[in-house]
Amino acid sequence: MQVMQPCSAPSSPLASPGALNITSFSLPTSTGGAFTVTDTGDPNWQATKPTVRERNAAMFNNELMADIKFVVGTDDHIQTIPAHKYVLATGSSVFYAMFYGGLAENKSEIRVPDVEPSAFLTLLKYLYCDEIHLEADNVLATLYVAKKYIVPHLARACVNYLETSLTAKNACLLLSQSRLFEEPDLMQRCWEVIDAQAEMAIKSEGFVDIDLKTFESILSRETLNCKEINLFEAALNWAQSACNKMEIDPSPQNRRSVLGQALTMIRIPTMTLEEFANGVAQLGILTPQETIDIFLYFTAKNKPTLNFSSKSRTGLKTQICHRFQSCAYRSNQWRYRGRCDSIQFSVDKRIFIIGFGLYGSSTGAADYNVKIELKRLGRILAENNTKFFSDGSSNTFPVFFENPIQIEPDSYYTASVILDGSELSFFGQEGMTEVCMGNVTFQFQCSSESTNGTGVQGGQIPELIFYGPMNTTGQIPNGHTNNNTPTTIIGNNNGED
Repeated sequence: MQVMQPCSAPSSPLASPGALNITSFSLPTSTGGAFTVTDTGDPNWQATKPTVRERNAAMFNNELMADIKFVVGTDDHIQTIPAHKYVLATGSSVFYAMFYGGLAENKSEIRVPDVEPSAFLTLLKYLYCDEIHLEADNVLATLYVAKKYIVPHLARACVNYLETSLTAKNACLLLSQSRLFEEPDLMQRCWEVIDAQAEMAIKSEGFVDIDLKTFESILSRETLNCKEINLFEAALNWAQSACNKMEIDPSPQNRRSVLGQALTMIRIPTMTLEEFANGVAQLGILTPQETIDIFLYFTAKNKPTLNFSSKSRTGLKTQICHRFQSCAYRSNQWRYRGRCDSIQFSVDKRIFIIGFGLYGSSTGAADYNVKIELKRLGRILAENNTKFFSDGSSNTFPVFFENPIQIEPDSYYTASVILDGSELSFFGQEGMTEVCMGNVTFQFQCSSESTNGTGVQGGQIPELIFYGPMNTTGQIPNGHTNNNTPTTIIGNNNGED
């Protein structure tokens, strides 16, 4: 009997293994591995299993008393797995309908060609033992089988696993799969990463394997933070991969054909003239007339009508957390000597740090060499060596990392800066241990790495510049502000640093 896929289940991930990029799973045996079969050769084996759970677990992947077998996988990767109808039916309404419903068939063997054996065993392990063992190489296949047989707790565990392992390198591919699996929460998490870290996401290996609909949704995204020329280059890479999969020559004409209307979603007129002239215009992707029209758009007073939007993407809204209530300057009190100013912080929601706001010279205009750094548990997540100009005012000056850094909630991170330039500077005072910005709460504490006097109460690094949580349209959720003033001051640290 062929197992019928429930109408709510997505298409099988086995239908497109290249898109999933799941490595092959080394199938366990009855003598070892993650799916070891309990030895029930002893006629009194039940006496060694004092709980129902242990006795039930002994039947997992076991021929003893098995009344059904599943032949799982494709011809080149297939395994026969014994099971017990009662156990399966009590854990899945799909299995109940198959074995005890009105249309149940009395078959001893069921073919399941659309499921990976490792994922099917993970499902059975949960149904028999209340245990969930997920790995990066089979979590998507396990999510598929959990959806197929309507086992929501296992499906939720898979989604949680994917959310915690989400990075710019896999966000586009997981977005494609989350659409397939109808997981809106996972989709929103993917969009958060793609919006904030678009430059890295579109350059990831998995980007070329996403489906056309996901590809178009990324190209049309208003809140992407990336240069349009980089998006154009990523689109060409996607088109070349599509041509290779279809076994056709990736010529400019074929890549244009594969892209179709998606090409018009790239906002070519928002590039610089140099980017267009030295890149896009010379690749043969555009028609001669399109190329002429865009050149005229850049240079002519009377601009032609184009098939490409000339409106720049809005990107994400930058937010700033101010940790001091005031700044001050008193002669010889705060100096830069090439030593480290550092502070630790945590947040209650996932954000993306893009840079720090710093105080500059209090004795007139000055140039600074600056190194900024972000660490977690001693590991450097990002750093940047750059320069900034201080005009001598008490204004802060932003210094950015090359790419936004994802900050997970409820874990402390260390923000550090080393400045070299005019010694005397402004400094913050009346520091706060807890600050609410929009819908994000920041906690601050002193860092042992701070050797120049910065702490919670006063010093440097007055601002953390970040992208906050957004909904799927890239907007701040209803009821939250997007100004740069703390909405709530929870408390101060009145101790000395």
